[in-house]
Amino acid sequence: MSDMKKLILIPVLGALLAAPATAAPRTVQIRMHDPGCHWFYVGGKYTTKYSVRGPITIKNLDEAALKFVGPGGTKLEPVGKSLTLTHAGTYKITMVGQAPDDNHLKLVVR
Repeated sequence: MSDMKKLILIPVLGALLAAPATAAPRTVQIRMHDPGCHWFYVGGKYTTKYSVRGPITIKNLDEAALKFVGPGGTKLEPVGKSLTLTHAGTYKITMVGQAPDDNHLKLVVR
């Protein structure tokens, strides 16, 4: 390989290898939807369980604040706000003041 090609190729390869390996967290919505009140909305479908490789951002589009109980403690997320979860583990998600027959969401972050 010529010296000129080495001078060009080495910095380009170095820049590629030095690029951060972490991607921006994906965003998943929790929406109001009957029956059951709140659901994860993923890929155009509603579900009460979701598993993802973290970190993940949750956008609350439900009708009240959401309570997240899991690794790192308990967190409240107001309506219209987003919460980024970075700790791996299982999160139990309920709506503040929810009726007993409303959905209990389960999020697993790996």
